[in-house]
Amino acid sequence: MSSDAVAGLVKRITRVWVTLGIVATVVFTAWCLIAYYANAEGRRAAVGDARVSVEHREGRWVFLPRTRPPQATGLLFYAGALVDPRAYARTARRLAEAGYPAVIVELPRRGAFGGAEGSPVLARGHDAMAALPGVRCWIVGGHSRGGEVASRHALTDPAATAALLLVATSHPRDIDLSALSMPVTKLVGDRDGLATPERVARNRSRLPPQTRWVEVPGANHSQFGDYGFQPGDRFARIPRETQQRALAEETRRLLDHVAAQSDCHASPY
Repeated sequence: MSSDAVAGLVKRITRVWVTLGIVATVVFTAWCLIAYYANAEGRRAAVGDARVSVEHREGRWVFLPRTRPPQATGLLFYAGALVDPRAYARTARRLAEAGYPAVIVELPRRGAFGGAEGSPVLARGHDAMAALPGVRCWIVGGHSRGGEVASRHALTDPAATAALLLVATSHPRDIDLSALSMPVTKLVGDRDGLATPERVARNRSRLPPQTRWVEVPGANHSQFGDYGFQPGDRFARIPRETQQRALAEETRRLLDHVAAQSDCHASPY
């Protein structure tokens, strides 16, 4: 084969690969827009009403009770990578209805292109805390990659973190939290295809010995939020409502525990 023929063949192969790459990127982007977008229930829960006020500003969703004085204990929750933060609105609303302020922090660029890394995402969380000075004790939590951010938050600023909540995440993977003295709750789904029980168990030694481990039977990765079926996940064996109620109940348990501490239970509002 002549050199010109070889060059022509290489060009055709290159065009094919470039075309396939573009098509794959478009398909993946479209799938992500569908899979990680909040469903109708999540979007409805992110709208304020007579019981709960909801405000969206500066990369965070703030849920505050309207029918009772807010507690001095609140939840700061980091969304999972690429996930529409409104996917966690039902849980935040339930907590706000019980009197607990709840803030969902959106990862910069939804966590894409390094948005879940570095100081900007932690700064966004600290800004959200500073905007609610009446909350003296914060539980910091996160789902999936948001759990990694929450872990870094607790490690770098333990004085401002009363407790840690890790939901469907294999983190902490790269940092050691075993010396933390704060309460820690870790939720694991036995049908989770991403943060599988096996992956989670490998990092058990990086969590403190007082960690409360909660396995939710039949739970997968995606149903801890109100969004679509996440690539790589397994099908759940329980309804989404059952799985999210388990998340809300365990979060409420942790909030109640922290609020019972002498410096957290009296509301300054």
